[in-house]
Amino acid sequence: MLVAFSVAPSGDGRADGSVHDAVAAAVRIVRESGLPNHTDSMFTTIEGEWAEVFDVIRRATEAVGEYGSRVSLVLKADIRPGYSGELTSKLDRLEEALG
Repeated sequence: MLVAFSVAPSGDGRADGSVHDAVAAAVRIVRESGLPNHTDSMFTTIEGEWAEVFDVIRRATEAVGEYGSRVSLVLKADIRPGYSGELTSKLDRLEEALG
């Protein structure tokens, strides 16, 4: 499965509204998990089995919680049993279709 997620703290009182330190704490956990992943300006996508993916997301969310009194978590999942390597394969098929 692929899960794209965005996690951010609120209630931290930073005047500039920046959340990069909290997001860095979450992304560090994702990268250290060893699961295939990709981070862009809006989401981090992680690939693996249910239990391992959601364990990483839980730990990343808990890390972000250290930066504020509330946490916002957005998830989007692509559940396709029997497939792996879709983090890059989906993009490869798109580029092929584009010619």
